[in-house]
Amino acid sequence: MKSGSVPYFPSTVAVSPAPTSEGSGLAAPPPLALYVHWPWCVKKCPYCDFNSHEARTAVDEPAYLAALIADLEAALPQIWNRPVISIFIGGGTPSLMRAATVDALLAAIRMRVPLHPGAEITLEANPGTAEAAKFAGYRDAGVNRLSVGVQSFDDAKLAALGRIHDSAEARRAIDLALKNFERVNLDLMYALPGQTLAEAERDIATAIRAGVRHISAYHLTLEPNTPFHHAPPPLPDDDLAADMQEMVEARLAEGGFTQYETSAFARPAGDMNPRCQHNLNYWTFGDYLGIGAGAHSKLSNHELIWREARHRNPRAYLEGATRGDFIGTRQPVARADLPGEFMMNALRLNEGFLPRLFTERTGLPLAVIEESALAARRDRLLETADGHIRPTLRGRRFLNQLLAGFLT
Repeated sequence: MKSGSVPYFPSTVAVSPAPTSEGSGLAAPPPLALYVHWPWCVKKCPYCDFNSHEARTAVDEPAYLAALIADLEAALPQIWNRPVISIFIGGGTPSLMRAATVDALLAAIRMRVPLHPGAEITLEANPGTAEAAKFAGYRDAGVNRLSVGVQSFDDAKLAALGRIHDSAEARRAIDLALKNFERVNLDLMYALPGQTLAEAERDIATAIRAGVRHISAYHLTLEPNTPFHHAPPPLPDDDLAADMQEMVEARLAEGGFTQYETSAFARPAGDMNPRCQHNLNYWTFGDYLGIGAGAHSKLSNHELIWREARHRNPRAYLEGATRGDFIGTRQPVARADLPGEFMMNALRLNEGFLPRLFTERTGLPLAVIEESALAARRDRLLETADGHIRPTLRGRRFLNQLLAGFLT
């Protein structure tokens, strides 16, 4: 089926009526993922706006592990009997953790929640903390996917980004990862301080040659409340950054990678699907429980869709754990906000979404986005192809403009 060959809301798509009774309108809860946050790192990078804190003293891993387990137990009534399809251990720098801590954590999770057979279990690793024995220990504990934060293979660029590793350590970390894990992701960034198009292309070429099956390539952005935002480094201008984006997509396609999301590229291997299942659950507006300092959750039930955030500061989180007090904020998602929230996630996917998914994940009829969708189509930002509502190439290039049409 050619792009744009059918209307947005063809007669073959049933448009559900709006729910007439109080409640979330969901016929069933969406898939559930688990996120575990490790808030400590060796050194805070000047571009990072994640909840990460420099570990100036030794981290009390047993105390934090006990808090994580207590946090999960306190949340069980909200997710009772729902299978977990993926686990993602992020940070911070989770690869600072001892393998024994990861083993105990995953064992505790398995004892308390039903894991989907073959659940994806990812751990983020910094090349500066890569150790052969530690990676093997993570594998033996049950981690089956490693995400390595390389960012660049250029030593000067790594120094400008404040990274604790150099290019040689990055290559060593990748080799160790591939020896222990079938599924390895590399995080790369482009539009770096002082970066040329040729330098960005060398980074991508090196990543392709590394032999991994998944690459995440992000445009460096200046996030509020970061040193880079307060004192911006010399960055490529918008035209050069756009050239870099097009180059990244072209070179990865030539290398056999398929772009399935704004920044995510996967190269299939036999029966293995290297796409990140945990992130796909975010982008299809699935549910996720977040435990650990500053972790966020989105949880649905028959009444409402809720968002929660744990206490952000690690000390406050650990102190709260002694009282069974983990939640910093908790609020329902307003029904008026659901269309925008769904589209902000689903339109990151190149293939878009099936129309029925909108109602399944929001409890709202597809008709509520019809006017915005038709306007986006007139602007050549959105199309329908193979039954999916998806961004056009123009829509992917001007994603913020596309999304703005669906926000209240």
